[in-house]
Amino acid sequence: MKGADFPAVSSQPAEASLSAWTPDHVKSIGADGACQTAPVLTQDDFARIASDVDFWDAWPIQEAAGMPARLADGSTLWMALGAPHFPDPEMRHGHARIHLLRLSGDEWQHLGHAMPDGFSPGSREWSGSAVLDGQSDTVTLYFTAAGRKGEAEPSFLQRMFVARATLGGDCEAPCLVDWRDLEEVVQRDPAQYMASEAGSGRIGTIKAFRDPAFFHDDKSGRDYLFFAASAAQSSSAFNGVIGVAAAQDDAGSDWETLPPVVSADGLNNELERPHVVRHEGLYYLFWSTQSHVFDPQGPVGPTGLYGMVSENLLHGWHPLNGSSLVFANPPEAPRQAYSWFVMPDLQVTSFVDDWGTASQNGGPRRFGATFAPMLQLWLDGDKAGLVKQEGGDGAAGRR
Repeated sequence: MKGADFPAVSSQPAEASLSAWTPDHVKSIGADGACQTAPVLTQDDFARIASDVDFWDAWPIQEAAGMPARLADGSTLWMALGAPHFPDPEMRHGHARIHLLRLSGDEWQHLGHAMPDGFSPGSREWSGSAVLDGQSDTVTLYFTAAGRKGEAEPSFLQRMFVARATLGGDCEAPCLVDWRDLEEVVQRDPAQYMASEAGSGRIGTIKAFRDPAFFHDDKSGRDYLFFAASAAQSSSAFNGVIGVAAAQDDAGSDWETLPPVVSADGLNNELERPHVVRHEGLYYLFWSTQSHVFDPQGPVGPTGLYGMVSENLLHGWHPLNGSSLVFANPPEAPRQAYSWFVMPDLQVTSFVDDWGTASQNGGPRRFGATFAPMLQLWLDGDKAGLVKQEGGDGAAGRR
């Protein structure tokens, strides 16, 4: 049944302004001699989940408030991108599917593809978010369909879809059944957002209209999707923005695409997997980006987790720590992890990418293809950082 209609969300709320992430912000990284970095990963810090499947970009099946939804035995369900193992890790993007996993304590269990073969309208499945309604056991998945089903050559068209399934099985073998209600959920406004297929397929140049991240605003009672996009009518090849869509009813069947809230136009091409956490009355907007998608004319920031803070969800965003950098990979392993996702309890998950120092010294790339150990953030107004681990020397921050 269709829910009650909400009052229309103005695309230009009172005091609206597009918040800019600028070269001056990035120039300030490390200006005070400090740059927060994650601890260096060693082979003892992680283990593959499956020998024949590479995993990356994970998100929990969450409650509406954002925390991972727990099964009766206390375990949690997650989704992640996965693909068969290839000698060249970059090949995985052309074969990506969304997989279902269960986390019990520190143990991961691979449960197979989340959606059945042929259900997705794309040639690949890219990142998104998922919400469980505990009363009906309905899982709502927001995801990116890349390309089109049956295309001869993979294209870089990106569309955001919603689909629903029923959580079935038991705690030993949970599963998602009765997939239904597949529809495109965010319509691109060409005046605000560049077509995703406008860029080339070269690494670092792909344009974005992807990564829908669900956020329920307990202050207004409204639901939103934040997503990675590219600015329309930009004169720069580095025109990444963070977009947003607002639900127009409580059933999530009607969404309005709003103008972007953060722009890195002229600075950075990809503000990936943006998502919002509400903490102590403030909104925190996080995203991941890599050093090679900054404009090489500079300044170039490190691969890391970045973020902004605001008292308002749709405007007034200000860089955390003055630069937006929350923390970076360590300089001796600058690509060791990626795709950080912050949960409401400020735990941070990511995947192990090119770990160790071998590739920095002319050796082979070592793709971890699994999940990195959880990190813990602290937030204090417009300041943020990592909680220092006992006995660790890689993360600057508070105990």
